[in-house]
Amino acid sequence: MNTNWNLKRFDELTTQELYDILHLRSEVFVVEQDCVYQDLDYLDQDALHLIAYAKDKLVAYVRIIPPKLKYKAAAAIGRVVSSPTVRGKGIGKALMKKAIIETQKLYPEMPIKISAQCYLDQFYKDLGFKVISEVYLEDGIDHQEMILG
Repeated sequence: MNTNWNLKRFDELTTQELYDILHLRSEVFVVEQDCVYQDLDYLDQDALHLIAYAKDKLVAYVRIIPPKLKYKAAAAIGRVVSSPTVRGKGIGKALMKKAIIETQKLYPEMPIKISAQCYLDQFYKDLGFKVISEVYLEDGIDHQEMILG
């Protein structure tokens, strides 16, 4: 798949890119996962946004949150999402690998923490993350904190 990757600050996103991001997050997290939650949490403005387009369609997205905004002593990767139209083609793993590289470049001395949906446990372990919490319910879905570094 020919994919165009970009890492942007919030104020660099075009209106169309922002709409595409919010649409994809809603499509997957709210509709597909049947989870009503407050997606807009005021972290987007301080995050970096890694976006992947294929043929003018947003196919993958993640946000990178600086240390001290979500976790006191770690950077965070969150809102990891891929379009249902491209799943099973390796886009999720490529997205996370790129997000890890960018986060480590930005915050080389910091570990990376995620709040991972439990059913994706092995996916994140394969990328080097380790479980550091008990299972907890977040927005009606079992999650656990994981750390890399």
